[in-house]
Amino acid sequence: MARSEITGKRRMSAQNVSHSNIKTKRWQNVNVQRRRLWVPELGRHVTLKLTTGDLRSIDKVGLLAYAKKHGVTLA
Repeated sequence: MARSEITGKRRMSAQNVSHSNIKTKRWQNVNVQRRRLWVPELGRHVTLKLTTGDLRSIDKVGLLAYAKKHGVTLA
């Protein structure tokens, strides 16, 4: 299953709505990417499965700060 390793975001239940307003169940998957990120504080690369929203936030605040905010250790 597509799931972010830091935030735990995963697929959500949603509905298709037709022109006649009939609703049927479907899944909305998160956009999960497998990325190898450099962590200067650890002096090494870390491979993680992250959503694209996570990657944008990591660009702004840094990987360790983002992981700490969500209660994840990367040691």
